[in-house]
Amino acid sequence: MRFSVVIVIVFVAVMAVLSIVLGVEAYSRRNDVSTKAITDNGKTVLVNGNFDQMSSQATQSAVKKMIQKIYTTDYSTSVKANLNRLKKKTSYTLSHPLVVHNPYGTNTTSLYVYFKTSDAASVKYTVSASGVKDFTKTAEKHYLTTHEFTILGLTPNQTNTITVTTTDKNGNKSVKTFKYRCGSLLSDTEVNLTKTKVKSSGQKLSSGLYAILGNDSVGIDYVAYYDNNGHLRSEIPIIGYRAHRLLFKDGLMYFSVSQTKIAGVNDLGQVEKMLFTGKYLLHHDYVFDEDGNLVVLGSLRTNSYTTSRSEDLILRINVKTGKIMNVVDLGDILGDYKKTTTRPKSDYNAEGAYGLDWMHINTIQYLGDETYLLSSRETSTVIKVSNLFESSPNLDYLIGPKDLWKNTPYADKVLKKIGSFVSATGQHSITYEKGDTDGVYHIYLYNNNLGVSQTNSTFNWSQLNGVQLKNNLIMTDKEEASASSYYYEYEVDENKRTYKLVSKFKVPYSSHVSSAQKKDGNIIMDSGFQGIFGEYTCTGKLIQQYRVSLNKYMVYRVYKYDFNGFYFNK
Repeated sequence: MRFSVVIVIVFVAVMAVLSIVLGVEAYSRRNDVSTKAITDNGKTVLVNGNFDQMSSQATQSAVKKMIQKIYTTDYSTSVKANLNRLKKKTSYTLSHPLVVHNPYGTNTTSLYVYFKTSDAASVKYTVSASGVKDFTKTAEKHYLTTHEFTILGLTPNQTNTITVTTTDKNGNKSVKTFKYRCGSLLSDTEVNLTKTKVKSSGQKLSSGLYAILGNDSVGIDYVAYYDNNGHLRSEIPIIGYRAHRLLFKDGLMYFSVSQTKIAGVNDLGQVEKMLFTGKYLLHHDYVFDEDGNLVVLGSLRTNSYTTSRSEDLILRINVKTGKIMNVVDLGDILGDYKKTTTRPKSDYNAEGAYGLDWMHINTIQYLGDETYLLSSRETSTVIKVSNLFESSPNLDYLIGPKDLWKNTPYADKVLKKIGSFVSATGQHSITYEKGDTDGVYHIYLYNNNLGVSQTNSTFNWSQLNGVQLKNNLIMTDKEEASASSYYYEYEVDENKRTYKLVSKFKVPYSSHVSSAQKKDGNIIMDSGFQGIFGEYTCTGKLIQQYRVSLNKYMVYRVYKYDFNGFYFNK
């Protein structure tokens, strides 16, 4: 079947493979050589079956090397230059658009689209594939004459029908339909998640796409987007480790692509910014401050156990210059407690961090005015620090087990608990919600409900009623099924120096990792060690649950994003 649409299909890693399979030497000499494969001759379709069906370790190694190249600004710049040359080559219209498969290599199941219209128009598209519900999105809500956007949602290993519709200010519509068979994924992520059948709660699922963040793999690591039907809509390959969350600022989406690199990628897939943590290793989380600096949780590995720092550092990086501005060691703020901790049997924690993991900070939230909330898994404590990057940071308060802190100089920093509940233990994914009254606000979180500290052997966690003492990996199936983690939401009153539990419900047990997120009035909970995430009503009734096949032993986080103003509704 012939189409008038110019389909230019290329994936930047194709030439990396061809350089091995066919001996293309030029690829290794210049970063931009592979981009010259994007040629507009009206019928060229560049595909590579060897690339789509990779299985050998040698081939996978080649792909990993190519992904490292993808996450460089030089490479993306060369791709953009070639696209610009193509755009100038002829007049692209809706009936004759320029369509390129994943030109930058940062989104395997995507298409780049460019064309112009004589009248200003908005753009909507629909992706259809056999046995899959249609995926319809508004790419551009504003009326424009030049159109350049990304189509997400192609189903791998299937022929996809793409329908692009423009609508002018008078409501006149024009339609272009074409087909494209998308190749295989790079990773082993699932195309369809398992959905559990749940009795309807009467509540609709929230809008957006679920982002699977950290289904760590021995193969290709990735971020995956899934729709409400549990169908894959994007695979974003990364160098390694995991992305911990997606942050949006100044038209770029920021996410970690390795333990030392954070990428800033635009809506077309171009890597415009790369940030580096230098000798430090990032872990678990990052956030922007009010000046646009990126604040990152970090570790430092040296040749010595005592001088190494395990998940207790906080870095501030100037996004404009890429320079590390400050490094804060929590040992300088809570040093007297650190002195009471002991060296565990292993010199490495589960993440592979070397050194005394006495805090294990897993979340950071910025409250404004140089003030931060930190979540410490090792002490089961939420920590508020102001003037963090000043010469004398201030420890404002602690929310956690009172008895754990009672024999330290910080005992008076523990907020008073109102009520008879057990405070969260081993918590992850804390989120700050500003209140209407100064000093009064909410913090919600995933309460793992695990009472364990590898570096504090004196505290008796069994005194906390209902708290689990085993992690999932050493539980029997029966024990795991009977255990629970929880959604917790606190109301904090700094004026009275109190906190109380205002909302709670059970979720499948996950001793470590996991996440909580409010979205459109619903609550999304990821029980990472079981590979289960679900969307609940605000009162805890399950709307829908999904199961992810685990590559190793966890899904670190699942957050949901609308991508409005980025991929959609621009």
